[in-house]
Amino acid sequence: METVAPLGKVQTPRPPSTEARLREAAQELEATFLAEMLKSAGFGKPRDEFGGGSGEDQFSSFLRHAQAQEIVKAGGIGLAELLFETLKERADGAV
Repeated sequence: METVAPLGKVQTPRPPSTEARLREAAQELEATFLAEMLKSAGFGKPRDEFGGGSGEDQFSSFLRHAQAQEIVKAGGIGLAELLFETLKERADGAV
């Protein structure tokens, strides 16, 4: 069921809070780190037999990054939380 705003009132979406933006940035940093770790581990490396050719080479980075983002969503390795807490402390100190 959809809720409707009373007449005369416009509901505007609230901008994301500072903490939400910091958490998102920390998660993106962890995903980038994990994507590089997956690359070093050989994830997405073309197979010798029946490989996808140059197309597979070009798009394997997208696959690695998507896998890294899923790892972060599942709890990751704890790096995002550590980064978030550090960024939050620095932001609180700057205010």
